[in-house]
Amino acid sequence: MAAQSRSPEEIRASIEENRAQLGQSLDRLRGEVVRLTDWRGQLRVHQQQALVAAGVAGFVLGGGIAAFGGLARRRRKPPPPQGWQQILRVQVDEFITALRS
Repeated sequence: MAAQSRSPEEIRASIEENRAQLGQSLDRLRGEVVRLTDWRGQLRVHQQQALVAAGVAGFVLGGGIAAFGGLARRRRKPPPPQGWQQILRVQVDEFITALRS
């Protein structure tokens, strides 16, 4: 394709037009960035979803803390009795405790 010769005035006019379009594009981009990074505005728009997410997170976190606390405070059960002498001793002890109550 043959190169089209343009006069210096046409080139300057084209540069100025491109500069004006670039300025407008930057202004639009700034506005869009401000709108998208406005977390308070996003929270206002998505208030119901944010409340549901906060409730779920609180439930999971609270349940996790409670479960961890339960594991930390769990008492170890004595091993089950082995043999008939131990079973008899445990039953007699439980019977005597029941009589005293």
